[in-house]
Amino acid sequence: MFTAALRGGLFAADRCWFPSRRSRFFQQQSSFLPHSATRSMMSRKLLVDVDCGVDDAQAIMLALAAPNVELLGVTCVHGNTSLENVCKNTLRVLQACSRLEIPVFKGSAKPILGECIDAGDFHGKDGLGDAPDPNAPVLDLLQKEGAVSAIIRIVNENPGEVTLVATAPLTNLALAVKMDPSLPNKLRGLYIMGGNTESRGNTTVCGEFNFAADPEAAHIVLNDYQCPTYLACWEFTCYSKLSWEFCHTWLAQDTDKARFMARIFQHSINASQSERLQKELVAGTGFISCDSYAMAAAVDESFITESDHYPVTVELTGTHTRGMMVVDTVGFLKKAHKAHIMKKVDLEKFKQMMMAALK
Repeated sequence: MFTAALRGGLFAADRCWFPSRRSRFFQQQSSFLPHSATRSMMSRKLLVDVDCGVDDAQAIMLALAAPNVELLGVTCVHGNTSLENVCKNTLRVLQACSRLEIPVFKGSAKPILGECIDAGDFHGKDGLGDAPDPNAPVLDLLQKEGAVSAIIRIVNENPGEVTLVATAPLTNLALAVKMDPSLPNKLRGLYIMGGNTESRGNTTVCGEFNFAADPEAAHIVLNDYQCPTYLACWEFTCYSKLSWEFCHTWLAQDTDKARFMARIFQHSINASQSERLQKELVAGTGFISCDSYAMAAAVDESFITESDHYPVTVELTGTHTRGMMVVDTVGFLKKAHKAHIMKKVDLEKFKQMMMAALK
């Protein structure tokens, strides 16, 4: 009952209170709630790093719909499509949500080593299903500051408060920690969509796309970020898929956001039926919004119901395994830092978050 009251009028009215009275109120009321419930109501400051394809768009919209989230900025990196398209797509998503005031920063156009790969077969050449958008925002809306500089600045301005969500190749994050090695110690947490746990590749024989697109960056991030780290890996997203029936209901909502998503998602829905993608999927077909799992966990940690806790790294030199995530279940790596590898999540809560994203 108390929680329902908070969601109703109290938050809307609290701007009228004196700060001391508001502070006393939350101190008193939080003593009656479990620790996890208190934390889940607290405002979350998110910084999101994307290669804005369709599932990045879905993840961004999920975050924007969450009542307890303050999105401090979106940084862009190569990945699903070219960096220029990623920047355009991010602005398009923010425009669809009437949130163009959120700053967008242009980042790395290529991996630390090697050539760019893309995911045009699934996301469309432009990353958002090649759906025409004559009213797309212009790139003049991008911030002048670069993405790597912005990550360092925003985290340093909010020490201990920022949750960093990475749904793309990890180039920007790797460069940021090399420029400021103290950066991870100032993060509240790091949530990554990437990697794999069963050697099942969706881009190379044994590599998941985000890690395979920049293995050196993934290696740096998994070894240098000593903050609480949560991984939504490829096989986990497949095991946690939603039904196509839910997807159709989700897209059928009578809102501009749902119509926008239906336009940009149609190409990917069609691609999901291809023989190639059917071979990549684990445990059958269904609706998989890969990046949204990492975002949902960052928005509400109670979304994760079961996880493994192991040291992880990335293979850099194998002929067939370059870019594959390595999970050290025994302790051979002698690494003190362990990542939380998601295994099971609250799918009913996930459905609610996804529905809210398009309302």
